[in-house]
Amino acid sequence: MLFDTRGRRRHVIRVVYAVLALLMGASLFLVVGPFNIASLIGGSTTTETAKVLVEQAEKAEAKLVREPQNQPLLLTVVRTRVAAGNAQAETNPQTGTPVLTPEALESYEKASEAWDIYLKQAESPNPAGAALMAGAFFTLAENVSEIEPIDEAIAGAAKAQRIAAEAQPSVGTLTTLAIYEFFNGNFAAGEKVGKEAQAMASGAQAKEIKKQMAEYRNAGESWEKQKNTYAKTEKERGKESLENPFGGLGGGSGLGE
Repeated sequence: MLFDTRGRRRHVIRVVYAVLALLMGASLFLVVGPFNIASLIGGSTTTETAKVLVEQAEKAEAKLVREPQNQPLLLTVVRTRVAAGNAQAETNPQTGTPVLTPEALESYEKASEAWDIYLKQAESPNPAGAALMAGAFFTLAENVSEIEPIDEAIAGAAKAQRIAAEAQPSVGTLTTLAIYEFFNGNFAAGEKVGKEAQAMASGAQAKEIKKQMAEYRNAGESWEKQKNTYAKTEKERGKESLENPFGGLGGGSGLGE
């Protein structure tokens, strides 16, 4: 799965940013795999950490050329590239959400490429790796600025999170999957896993989950309507009329402003 991260990000309607702001709220439910950067790097700075992680990923990738069927090595590339992307990212001071730099985007793209290869080989994909990649795809959706790449990233997040939730069903994994399914346009699937999460909870927690699932379903339906509006406007007025109103702010960096 590839994402266009070069040049000016264009042909975007304003509402994309409002919907992505809702997407960011979904991260409250996100459950990621047990991958601790600190276990690899001691007291290094973020820059030093990113450099070391990129070097480790490149070594693993070079080894993969000789051992393309090595699934544990593919997972190592996935985890290390995601960790590098996290270290290379910046933080939106207003929202606290990650803003991917060009270097971080590249690391995430390489992680997704390795993950796609891994999925083609693995009969039983690693659930922790799947949860990690679901979060990475989700972060990509927050940071890319065109509808098609956003949709691709959300689809990748839903697919990966489905693996994690089926292997390790819990309130966290199921609610996260439901949210991704809603934004992926799979409303029946989202409702199903949302109800499964409610059944695992009790009392106030179950009521809160029901409320949140309804809100995210509405947001997902809004996203579908806005995509249809975009397609219609693009056809009637031409792409140039839809240039990003935020100029060079780009993806996640403009959401809180």
